[in-house]
Amino acid sequence: MSDQYAVFGNPIGHSKSPMIHARFAAATGQDMTYGAVEPALGGFAASLSAFIAAGGQGCNITAPFKLDAFEAATERRPSAEMAGASNCLMVDGDRIIAENFDGVGLVNDIENNLRCLLAGKRVLLLGAGGATRGVLLPFLGAGPSAITVANRTEAKAVALAAEVAAIGTVTGCGFDGLDGQSFDVVVNGTSGSLDASRPPVPDTVFARGCLAYEMVYGKGLTPFLAQARTAADARLADGVGMLVEQAAEAFVWWRGVRPDTTALIEELRVPLT
Repeated sequence: MSDQYAVFGNPIGHSKSPMIHARFAAATGQDMTYGAVEPALGGFAASLSAFIAAGGQGCNITAPFKLDAFEAATERRPSAEMAGASNCLMVDGDRIIAENFDGVGLVNDIENNLRCLLAGKRVLLLGAGGATRGVLLPFLGAGPSAITVANRTEAKAVALAAEVAAIGTVTGCGFDGLDGQSFDVVVNGTSGSLDASRPPVPDTVFARGCLAYEMVYGKGLTPFLAQARTAADARLADGVGMLVEQAAEAFVWWRGVRPDTTALIEELRVPLT
């Protein structure tokens, strides 16, 4: 019987994870199946237990169950602890191990695919919610000269910066505290692009020719990306590379072999025009 994996979410019909992992498995010769599970709201724990009882060995987690996955785990890796949420679980006997690969997936996309090394760069992360929490540790590990977290509610950004003070220097501020500052890499981790809005940041945050990265994918030229292009002739990217790269990290964790991601990212990419 093939090894069993799945993605959990509600709704889940839109998920590209089954296709991505099927491609990875075929390319690397792995004997595995990868399905999709849609628990009822409030029913994640029961669905996970049933999946494990049926032989499930690992799963990816998407909205709205990342907090439920974190709580269901018996062990949590540092990135999951920092995020307070898990987007990936591994089953090892009686152990359920939680990881969060969003951050390393984003850093891999920026550095390896987009060829933008973060070392020495001034980085701005917009939003102080789960998306930003999940990427802070890998960003700090890449060695930027400065990281600023800006959020609509300043106190939330300041508190998040304080949480990682023992690991690296991060500055927290409100969106209105960005006046007079500019950055080499600006990442939008707010939910605004899901409803075609943008964080209220001044044009000057975008240094000329900077990288503007939208963590959502498949939305085309979002208001955030349009602002960056107009303000600074910025290089634009959305989260499709992050999606595929975090999936590749999960695949390596589960299977011990790294799939190539380049062709799949290009296939899934939509024009940012």
